[in-house]
Amino acid sequence: MSSRLPAQGVPAASDPVRRLSRRRLLRHTMAGAGALLAAGPLSGCASPASASGASALSVWDLFQGGDGMLMDEMIEAVSKGAAGAEGFEVDRTILDWGPSYYTKLAMSAAGGRASDVAAMHLSRLAGYAPGGLVDAFDLDLLAEFGVTRKDFTPAVWSRTQHEGTVYAIPLDVHPFIVFYDKEAADTAGLLDSSGELAPMGSPEALLDAGKALAEATGESGILFGHVTDTAQNWRLFAGLYAQTGAEFTLPDGGPPQIDTDAAVRVVTLMKQLFDGRTNPNNLDYNGALAAFTGGRGGMAMLGEWELPTLKQSGIPLGAAPFPQVFDKPAVYTDSHSFVLPHQEDPDPARRREAHRYVAEILKQSLTWASAGHIPAYQPVLAEPEYAALDPQSSYADAAKVAVLDPPNWFVGAGSNFQNRMCQPLQSALLGNTSAEKAVRQMVREADALLRQPNPVA
Repeated sequence: MSSRLPAQGVPAASDPVRRLSRRRLLRHTMAGAGALLAAGPLSGCASPASASGASALSVWDLFQGGDGMLMDEMIEAVSKGAAGAEGFEVDRTILDWGPSYYTKLAMSAAGGRASDVAAMHLSRLAGYAPGGLVDAFDLDLLAEFGVTRKDFTPAVWSRTQHEGTVYAIPLDVHPFIVFYDKEAADTAGLLDSSGELAPMGSPEALLDAGKALAEATGESGILFGHVTDTAQNWRLFAGLYAQTGAEFTLPDGGPPQIDTDAAVRVVTLMKQLFDGRTNPNNLDYNGALAAFTGGRGGMAMLGEWELPTLKQSGIPLGAAPFPQVFDKPAVYTDSHSFVLPHQEDPDPARRREAHRYVAEILKQSLTWASAGHIPAYQPVLAEPEYAALDPQSSYADAAKVAVLDPPNWFVGAGSNFQNRMCQPLQSALLGNTSAEKAVRQMVREADALLRQPNPVA
C-alpha cells in the first residue's frame, strides 16, 4: 500500500513502468537528453551509483506517491554507503500495486526475467513460495549483515515462511487502526491520564464511545468508509473476528473452516456500530476521509498509511491500535516485505548483494516510519527518534498482535478474495441483509474460491 492508494483501494487501470538507474541517467544527460531530465516521474527513480563498477542491482517495487519518495531517500542513503557501509547501484522499477503487479512478478520469475529483489505484501506470499516463484533467503548471510529473526515480532516473522523456510523479509507492518480527534476524545471522556485513547474492552464500550464522540462533535461519532471498497469491510471484520479467538482457515480443496457463531457476533457488532445515526453506514472511502479531516467526526477507522493526509488537516490528531473489544487483542494488518524472485542459476555475488541490500534498507526504516508505517525491524523502534514520532509511536504495539489474511494462494492484498468478502458485509452494513445471511454468503464465497485449482501448484 502506498501512502495514497487509488480511490476506494481499487488498483489503477493503467500499469506504468518507471525505470532509470543513475548510470543510465548520466549517460543520457551527457548525450544531451535534456527532456529526460525534465521528466519528473522518471528522475524520481534515479539512485546514486555505488563506488564499485558492478552492474546495478535490479529492484522491483510498488511504492509511489509519498511512499515512493521515501523509498528514493532510503535507496539514496544505502547507495551512498550509509553508516560507512559499501554503497550500491540500484536499478529500480516501479509498478502500480494490485493484481497487475503480482501477475508481472509471477511471470518474470517463471520466465527467467526476474529482478534481484522485489517488494511483496506478506499476505501474498502463500501464492508464490509453494510454486517456486520466489527463492529462500539465506539467514546466515542476513545475520552477517546484522539482521536476524530476533529482530522481528513473532506475529510477523511466522508469516515469512513456507514449510519452515523463510521466503520474505518484512520491511514494515501497516495495520488497520483508529485515528481520533484528541479534543473530541477528551470531551467524550475516552482518554487516559497520559492523554492516549483508553482501553475499551467490550463491544458495548465501543458503541458507547461512538455515542460520546457524536455528542462531543455535534455530528458523527465514528467514521468508516466502505461502500464499493474492495478491502475496507474485510479489514474491519478480520480484525474483530481474530479478537474473538476463532480460527478463519482456508484449507486447500475446502471446505472453509469458519466459526459462524463468532462471525455473526462480529457482523452484528458492525451493524450496531454503523447504525446510520450515531455513526454513518453509507460512506465511501474518500467520503469518510473527507468527513474526518473536515471535523465532522470524532474518530475514523483507517489504515495507518493515511497518516500523512490526516496530519495535513490540522486537527489535533491521535492514533491507537484498533481497540480490543472481544476476548483477545488483535489488529488486522499486512506487511510490505522483500522477496528474492526465482532465478534458475543466480549469481552468488549478486545474491549476496541482494541480501546486503535488504539488510541495509531495513536499517533505514526510521525514514519509512515518517509515513506512518511501523518498522518491522525492531531495533529501529528502540531508537529515541522513533519514540519521538507522534502519533506513530502510540500505535507501534499493533505489530505485536498483528493478524494477516489466511495463508492461501488466492488471498491477500488486492485479491479477489477480499472483494468477495466485502460485498456481503457491505450489504449487511447498508441494512439490506442480516448478519446471519451475510456470514452464510461469506462462507459460500470462500468455498467457491477453495474449489478453484491453484494455477501455480
